[in-house]
Amino acid sequence: MVGFIGLGVMGAPMARNLLAAGHDMVVHNRSQGAVDALAQDGAQAAGSPREVAEAAETVILMLPDSPQVEEVAGGEDGVLAGARAGSLVVDMSTISPVVTRVLAEQAAERGAEWVDAPVSGGDVGAREGTLSIMAGGSEAAFERARPLFEALGKTIVHVGPIGAGQVVKACNQVVVALSIEAVAEALVLGSKHGVDPGTILDVLAGGLAGNKVMEVRRRNFLEHDFTPGFRIDLHHKDIGIALAAAREAGVALPATAAVGEMLQALRARGSGGLDHSALLTYVEDLARHEI
Repeated sequence: MVGFIGLGVMGAPMARNLLAAGHDMVVHNRSQGAVDALAQDGAQAAGSPREVAEAAETVILMLPDSPQVEEVAGGEDGVLAGARAGSLVVDMSTISPVVTRVLAEQAAERGAEWVDAPVSGGDVGAREGTLSIMAGGSEAAFERARPLFEALGKTIVHVGPIGAGQVVKACNQVVVALSIEAVAEALVLGSKHGVDPGTILDVLAGGLAGNKVMEVRRRNFLEHDFTPGFRIDLHHKDIGIALAAAREAGVALPATAAVGEMLQALRARGSGGLDHSALLTYVEDLARHEI
């Protein structure tokens, strides 16, 4: 039995992919509607994280941030309260590496193992089962989780010990944020000079400037459709994790800090719930030009 907690934009399609792969599932979510939808597809509903852990050998978490993971994992009704010797907790959320290591220690005290396995690929990758999965933890725990990862993603890499998955995800989020901002600048520059934005993307995609952002978020940019696949609020949170990790290691991330401030500015004007491709609007505002 596989447990899944956190049935949001990413978690719900991931849980469905596990069901489609033939895994017996028990699920829990803060809002009951998402649980009911999965139950109609064959999953078993649980009333608390503890119930999930009591019913499942492996529990997957897909939650917004460190506080939510700490809450769901700890406490009287938490996952670790229901875990037992041999249980495996796979946290696929994006959270602080420091929090990850603390929770892994708490799991070990109960004889359970912890794997931090954040993902990249957004809502599209979650739906299509093509996520990139970067996992930290012991080799044995990673191999236990691998059959589940294979139902969720295409690029599955054991990147090191506990916390390493979260560090690599921080690196990923730096590159994604800077890529979105760079594409936004290019589109506004070209468009204000009268060049069609779609043509700009076509040309750049065929050369050294080509990147996944242009492919996955092309329609968002061109149609100004910022329905969230990955919200600005969450990317701002992830940039905060990257900057904190950088300070801990004595690494300067000047461009990352600048994009973090852009995301904060968008949040301040009420755009935090939009897709992160809405960084385009920040650059447009500076130029007083909409592509």
